[in-house]
Amino acid sequence: MPKRLFDILFSIFALLILGWLMIICWLFAAIDTKSNGLFIQKRIGQFGHSFNIYKLKSMKEVHGIKTISRFGNFIRKTRIDEWPQLLNVFTGTMSVVGPRPDVPGYYDKLQGADRKILELKPGLTSPATLKYANEEALLAQQENPLHYNDTILFPDKVTLNLHYYHTRTFFGDLKIIWQTAMSLLRKKAS
Repeated sequence: MPKRLFDILFSIFALLILGWLMIICWLFAAIDTKSNGLFIQKRIGQFGHSFNIYKLKSMKEVHGIKTISRFGNFIRKTRIDEWPQLLNVFTGTMSVVGPRPDVPGYYDKLQGADRKILELKPGLTSPATLKYANEEALLAQQENPLHYNDTILFPDKVTLNLHYYHTRTFFGDLKIIWQTAMSLLRKKAS
């Protein structure tokens, strides 16, 4: 099955099943953050083109300081905050499986053979997503999180994403989707 057709069918099915819950969570996020409830940010997509990624807002401002709200913590932990990205998949700016899209200054700055990653559409999940499912907690443990990300995490993600680029198959994608679902269920149970 062609990847784009799978992405369309997957996103339609997921939106039909989860859409009502996503709308309820969006309303809670809007009330909780006293905003429109959506977080929209420029990310780097296929061929280095930027696009807007959609998430449910999980941070609120208290006395000029941004903090993760209680509801925001819940939707981040369960990854419900990322459900609006199903719209990105439906419209074709993202795929179900592919490298997670990053902010400008990372994938768009790759050189040489590493730029092969930019031939892929960014995805909801990937082998790197599975390996670094607890990335926020890992970065929080570091004395200099940005340095750790730039020197350890990001280079490893590039390696994992290049491996995915060279070995990707439809059944491999299904396996990654299954592993992601099982990882989320384990996280929910803990």
